[in-house]
Order: sequence, then C-alpha cells, then structure tokens
Amino acid sequence: MFSCKAQWLLIAVAIVLGTMQMLASCGQKGDLYLPDDDATEERR
Repeated sequence: MFSCKAQWLLIAVAIVLGTMQMLASCGQKGDLYLPDDDATEERR
C-alpha cells in the first residue's frame, strides 16, 4: 500500500482539529441538563 505525504497531512490535521475541539469544549459553563418544561412555561 502506497501512502503519500498529503494523506498523512490530512490525518494529522484531522487529529489536531479533533483534539482542539475536545479541549475547547471542556470549559463550557452552564446547565448540563435540559430545563424542565414547567420552568419555561412560567416565564411565558
């Protein structure tokens, strides 16, 4: 099987972007659950 530099570059870019996405999502703040329907109906 012949592999070229472009294939390895694509794999490396995909790994780097995936790692950056996982690290960026670690610091998200706020509720980690969906709010109840009762609370949203009271605001209307």
